[in-house]
Amino acid sequence: AKDVIADLHGRGFTLAIISGDQEEPTRRLAEELGIDQYFANTLPENKATLVEQLQAEGRSVCFVGDGINDSIALKKANVSISLRGSTTVATDTAQIVLMDQSLSKLAQLFTLATKFDKNLKVGFVSAIVPGIINIGGIFLFHWGIYTSMFIYNLSLLNNLGIAMLPLLRAGNESEQSSVSSDQ
Repeated sequence: AKDVIADLHGRGFTLAIISGDQEEPTRRLAEELGIDQYFANTLPENKATLVEQLQAEGRSVCFVGDGINDSIALKKANVSISLRGSTTVATDTAQIVLMDQSLSKLAQLFTLATKFDKNLKVGFVSAIVPGIINIGGIFLFHWGIYTSMFIYNLSLLNNLGIAMLPLLRAGNESEQSSVSSDQ
């Protein structure tokens, strides 16, 4: 767990424990794991209130919960994560369910989300720019339909390539890992 927490701190996340347990064990756990803040003796509806307060401060909240007492907070959070084997209410409410019943894949999840976000932004820009070029070319240079269609079709091919980049990168990474394991 300390590795996951260190990775999340390295990504700039502020971590908190919101627990219904008593003050002393919650404080001890927070100190042991290096958690930034903790809230003990928290009722289920107060967990959701804490999530809303953090959001009102301008923070995005990722809530990890596994019990029926977490379901309201899971629903209110920007991103909600539960674990396989948790209560049905928690897994049904969560947006993401980690199937290996541990938080060890949390760092991988955030890496994947960051890569997805970057690819989405690149795809959005590559879809908008050719349209702007086309509009400018039509009005400023009096391009005809053939030139406009040519640029439009080039942009479609470009966007197809951008959409396939994660798949190509994943293939290259698996080839490199199999080559390094063979050596």
